[in-house]
Amino acid sequence: MDRLISVEEAKGIINRQVFVKRRLKTAVEDADGKVLATDLYAPMDIPAFDQSSMDGYAFAFSDWGKDRSLPISGEIPAGKQGSLSLQKGTTARIFTGAALPLGADTVVMQELVTVKDNRAEVNDPNVALGNYVRKKGSEIKSGELALAAGTVLNPATIGFLSGIGLNEIAVYAAPTVALVITGDELQQPGTPLLHGQVYEASSRMLMAALRQMGIEGVEVFFAKDELNDTIHAMEKALDAADVVLLTGGVSVGDYDFVLRAAEACGVDKFFHKIKQRPGKPLFFGRKGEQVVFGLPGNPSSVLTCFYEYVWSVLCRLAGKNIQLKKIEVPLLTSYIKNNQLTHFLKGFYRQGKVEILSAQESYRLRSFAMANCLVVLSEEVKTYSENELVEIHLLPTYG
Repeated sequence: MDRLISVEEAKGIINRQVFVKRRLKTAVEDADGKVLATDLYAPMDIPAFDQSSMDGYAFAFSDWGKDRSLPISGEIPAGKQGSLSLQKGTTARIFTGAALPLGADTVVMQELVTVKDNRAEVNDPNVALGNYVRKKGSEIKSGELALAAGTVLNPATIGFLSGIGLNEIAVYAAPTVALVITGDELQQPGTPLLHGQVYEASSRMLMAALRQMGIEGVEVFFAKDELNDTIHAMEKALDAADVVLLTGGVSVGDYDFVLRAAEACGVDKFFHKIKQRPGKPLFFGRKGEQVVFGLPGNPSSVLTCFYEYVWSVLCRLAGKNIQLKKIEVPLLTSYIKNNQLTHFLKGFYRQGKVEILSAQESYRLRSFAMANCLVVLSEEVKTYSENELVEIHLLPTYG
């Protein structure tokens, strides 16, 4: 008989697991949302040369005399090739991003210059040495750490890495995931529902949650409520993926075969059954480096257990050591539990308080469709008062 363990024990077992993360090479432009697997160093000084930050006129500050006027000896657009030298005692028209000519160290913006008879008269009372010059290496110097391993890449970091000349980098690969959906009663949406059948929602729901995490290409296998069929589906899933998620068949009824199938497939059991609602019969196991979760059959329980247990494991395998965001907020109304289990209840958090939604039964997804958090009610406490502080876990959101 499996021992019923607490939520804290179950999460502790998972958190102590050591996972080997796969690495892959990817183009920088395809790395959004991925995690750097190695430290990255600048291959060169950026900027690679002293550069004008303004459209204006470049000159040597020491040449700028009391008459505030210098003859114009040339023009330097951005991208002009080769090293250019500035004639002593002259200025050159220069554009934003262009390399300063040798001998120049200062730029004055064009709005503060009057041009007459091919001379530039400077009308800037605040001219100072080095004005409007981006010094070589001021962004980053050659050999300097650009980004550390473990950095989650976003549009800004992708732009930064591209700007220092990097084109391919090593990142942690998103884990591959396979689903095994069990249950003779399940019918696919879009087909007639016969008496005794229910529409299967878990596969689409889990694939949407996985896509939100950047995990694509999920393989889905369906198994009848029969041992050999469940074993066969689990074997195919283990051949296909790093992480296998099963739904249904995880309890101890006459038609629940996940535990026996897992044992037959060589999966080592770490726990089964947690003092929680929903998701009491949750199973967690491993086969070598592969991870197996046996989730309950009811859709609301499936999604609750996915966010509370599976989500963090998938994040860790992708190099992101993060959990759902947790905050303490007051309850909008009182609530009474009827047992000593940890409850994860669908809630809606707004204006600093959380409302526990109606329709909390594990087969009902309607309340989950409106929820933006899970309200965590402690195993030991049965009665919660209005305005009492409770912990909530904010659900991942799009955008």
